[in-house]
Amino acid sequence: MFTIRQLLRFSFLLLISYASYASDPTIVPEAASGFNTSPAVTAKTAMAVTANPYATSAVQQILAQGGSAVDAGIAAQLVLGLVEPQSSGIGGGAFMLYWDAQRKQLSSWDGRETAPQAVNERHFLHADGSAMGFFEAVVGGHSVGVPGVVAMLDAAHRQFGKLPWSTLFTPAIELADTGFVISPRLHTLLKEMPKVAVNPAISRYFFNADGKPKAVGSLLQNPAYAATLRKLAQDGSKAFYHGDIAKDMVAAVANDPNRAGSLSISDLASYHAIQRPAVCAPYRQYQVCGAPPPSSGGTTVLAILGMTEAIEQQRGALREVDFIHTFIEASRLAFADRNRYIADPDFMTVPTAGLVERHYLKSRAALIKPNRRLANVLAGKPVGAPAVVASSSPELPSTSHFSIVDADGNVLSMTTSIETAFGSRVFVGGFLLNNQLSDFSFSPKEKDGSKIANRIQAGKRPRSSMSPIIVFKDGSPVLAIGSPGGARIIDYVAGCLYRVLGQGEAIDTAIASGHIIAMGDLVELEAGRFDRDVIKQLQKRGHPVKESDQTSGLHGILIKESGLEGAADPRREGQALGY
Repeated sequence: MFTIRQLLRFSFLLLISYASYASDPTIVPEAASGFNTSPAVTAKTAMAVTANPYATSAVQQILAQGGSAVDAGIAAQLVLGLVEPQSSGIGGGAFMLYWDAQRKQLSSWDGRETAPQAVNERHFLHADGSAMGFFEAVVGGHSVGVPGVVAMLDAAHRQFGKLPWSTLFTPAIELADTGFVISPRLHTLLKEMPKVAVNPAISRYFFNADGKPKAVGSLLQNPAYAATLRKLAQDGSKAFYHGDIAKDMVAAVANDPNRAGSLSISDLASYHAIQRPAVCAPYRQYQVCGAPPPSSGGTTVLAILGMTEAIEQQRGALREVDFIHTFIEASRLAFADRNRYIADPDFMTVPTAGLVERHYLKSRAALIKPNRRLANVLAGKPVGAPAVVASSSPELPSTSHFSIVDADGNVLSMTTSIETAFGSRVFVGGFLLNNQLSDFSFSPKEKDGSKIANRIQAGKRPRSSMSPIIVFKDGSPVLAIGSPGGARIIDYVAGCLYRVLGQGEAIDTAIASGHIIAMGDLVELEAGRFDRDVIKQLQKRGHPVKESDQTSGLHGILIKESGLEGAADPRREGQALGY
């Protein structure tokens, strides 16, 4: 349990750390990160890797008290909602995989937001039928879905929690009361996103009177968030979905000065988290499991891995440029299937098993030419495919992932989000509300009238790219990993899995390796991470390559007979700790 003195000392140490980070001339800030050395951490008993040292410390506090991985995950989420508010929080949603070591059972949890009952298919259309621009749709109550993460964590705690629910709130409450130091990443996002300040409540909290964001190292207190958490600690999730907190959320959405929304008390009261079977498929000697639809993460990551494995079985070990070419083409094919078929399975038939079936992936891999880019990439026809048309949605990279292994061998892999940075910009009770409705396709149908699978409908959950993963070998977990990054999450995670499982790389090396992104026509290679000769060879094969900074936040734990190895992504401010 944190004491006020411990928290103030921890804040001082973080201030020193962040000052060093900000003054290092080798670090070039990006929209969401810099790049720091982040070596793997080893431990014998338990391990946590989160996006922020405050959250990792909170996890350690809970684990040290005998808490389960779920207990620790709840504490992590509550702290992240305070210190990394731009990425996730109780106003958002999540997907979680959990391995119960005693029962030897994997469960998958869907805490994705739902569309309010008052929405219709024209929700993101102008009066003339044209689609809104992305930020036009995002900013304000219009984009807010029913938050799901609190219900999901409450339900998981009822099954797998060991410590009292209220105990898990103590680190976040004390930190909100005493204050935390503003990190370089949070400061940079505030500075580079002036639209954050459109909400007066946000402006007062994050910005000085002169309109500039509060400086790196400033101590920021959030008594409103502490009060919200005290209500949740005392009354459980019912305080969030039925009580004053619910009324305040509805009022904030309805009265938003930018674009009002339609969230209602009945929407909140009727929300429930869902347990669904994880989607799993073999890769080499492993069984890789991910979140099922409405997340597209599990199926698409598995499809990329399955196609690259099929190519290697056919052509042997690949040179670097040949692997990158293969990965690009496999990703393009997998995203074509994702864009056509993945949506809320409660609203349409999703061919989940067919999309990751080995023979289907071999047939898709056979389309990949060794020395030439495919001119046209179309969705395939897996077993169980419905008649729908493809669509993409502009998911932006503001999410968080954490991985936890507790002393009993339970494993948690959870990806959590409010969607774009600072979500809808609706700020209530000390936390931000999501803009997850913008993960739906803005247009409900194509020009020919064909319905789009991921169109917005009342009560529906939007497609996601969140990809929490747990990997098994001989029935036991060997790796937990995931990342933020919008739709790029899929390629971040698939690439890291290939390096760890396929190439035997150390987990910290794999996480720090250069990213390859290919979600459609454009190919992105992480800036400064690939040889010019490799880029030229890819261009000769027809790939339109763009070098760009990437904002992954891969946080993983490798589970070995000798112990645990945890690593945080050097592109963000994460930390791995174990004992």
